[in-house]
Amino acid sequence: MTGRIRMPRLAVGVAALLLVAGAATGCRPEPGPTGTSTPVDTPSSSPTLQIKTPTPDPSVSPTDKPQAGFEIPQACEEIYSAAMLAQLQSANPPLNDPGVTMLSTENADLLEIVHGGATTLRCSWGKPSEYGLATNVTVIDGQQAADLPPVLQAAGFGCEPLGGGTVCRIEQSGVTLDDVPYSRGETHYVGDGALVTTAWINFAPEGYTEDVVATLWD
Repeated sequence: MTGRIRMPRLAVGVAALLLVAGAATGCRPEPGPTGTSTPVDTPSSSPTLQIKTPTPDPSVSPTDKPQAGFEIPQACEEIYSAAMLAQLQSANPPLNDPGVTMLSTENADLLEIVHGGATTLRCSWGKPSEYGLATNVTVIDGQQAADLPPVLQAAGFGCEPLGGGTVCRIEQSGVTLDDVPYSRGETHYVGDGALVTTAWINFAPEGYTEDVVATLWD
């Protein structure tokens, strides 16, 4: 849905992406965007990529929980194909700017998983601004893999099969009080052994999640 909204001051660098959904060398993921757009009640002078949250530590975080056969890569470069990595490095560097603290999702159920102690890798692209994305790859168990798609659908995400799992998306667009158009959203993949969460604002490379899925599971 398109409309004038008030965007909370967001900096891909010092905040997290606040998404209203129907309701990048070391990193770590978190615990919703496709097909649907969600209206926002209030407008602001400019869209911002931020929500005041602790700066995420871009590195793999260890855990005592079993990894269910899925191994989280040790570096963000390893979650992309060579072609996608080159595209990202050219289109919106750098990888893992320490000033970027946007979350890879604003969905409470996913945040609980991403920050609940499971092994996770966080990757971000871009500088603190209103243009970039953040992705987390997090280990999940079989029950979580079965439960998440219905939860995301209930939250307004559009879901469909992808590879051996499910991809769910939600997107929002509008115009700020300064008459600047914007778009932002979330794309999440629930796969065998892991969850890939991605939040973006004004930067959504075509085939991004599909590339991560093909690289990690194929």
